[in-house]
Amino acid sequence: MGTIKSIGILTSGGDAPGMNAAIRAVTRSAIYNGLKVYGIYRGYKGLVTDEIQEFKSQNVSNIIQMGGTILKTARCKEFTTPEGRAQAYENMKKHEIDALVIIGGDGSLTGARIFAQEFDVSCIGLPGTIDNDLYGTDTTIGYDTALNTILDAVDKIRDTATSHERLFFVEVMGRDAGFLALNGAIAAGAEAAIIPEFSTEVDQLEEFIEHGFRKSKSSSIVLVAESELTGGAMHYAERVKNEYPQYDVRVTILGHLQRGGRPTAHDRIIASRMGVASIQALLEGQRNVMIGIDDDKIVYVPFVKAIKNDKPIDRELVNVLHELSI
Repeated sequence: MGTIKSIGILTSGGDAPGMNAAIRAVTRSAIYNGLKVYGIYRGYKGLVTDEIQEFKSQNVSNIIQMGGTILKTARCKEFTTPEGRAQAYENMKKHEIDALVIIGGDGSLTGARIFAQEFDVSCIGLPGTIDNDLYGTDTTIGYDTALNTILDAVDKIRDTATSHERLFFVEVMGRDAGFLALNGAIAAGAEAAIIPEFSTEVDQLEEFIEHGFRKSKSSSIVLVAESELTGGAMHYAERVKNEYPQYDVRVTILGHLQRGGRPTAHDRIIASRMGVASIQALLEGQRNVMIGIDDDKIVYVPFVKAIKNDKPIDRELVNVLHELSI
């Protein structure tokens, strides 16, 4: 593919606070560098159904502070088929779009990787997911905001848990990654975090009851990552009722609350940095990489690495939580 003259931008998968800041950064950086910009609505679906509109600088005015995504996002069955992707490519050619910037999680980047291979399209990914589960970047767009939302909720739950001397299981998002649960637990002063990374190693509930739930404590809060591996908060609440009936147990599932809200300064800044970096990457001739931040420096991570490699949990954080829960 020759010189890039125009780009398309889309958000895909679950929304994350800071996506709008990224859309703004990609759009304005592209225009600054003399490129045409097209906003693609509803993710890959809009690429297939031709919901594509040229974006000017004013299209992204006054959005940096907004949660969600102005481009909307949707699941797209058609894009998982060769016919759907062929149609998407036809629409790209129709609008003379030379490259794509995709903001989303691992599913979105997987779609980009397949599309790029089939049609020789330059694709750059931005890690937009509250789960923080993409390999090669210290943090993803939306993670910090979600963490602060969890913190705010758990602080409120602690007020009632203490008043009633109860054991609370608070379920947080994260899919198969325990970053939100573990760091949320440390920040909120919770007694434990039950995370999928350790689901096979130990009985996390038994360990918590024996070590974490001191008789001197009037209440306890445990954060649980929603995951098939952990079984979620309801699973553990049931177990406590059956195995340790002396405890008064309650469950709070934070759910989609965690996806919303105004992005924090941190998420706005990394989204802005990554957005500018995505255009620089394209101008340098990079393709099929995710923009990451490693040790506060911009890095290019090949899609294959970002998607396939599991991001490891820092054992030191587990120890911090363990020591401070006495």
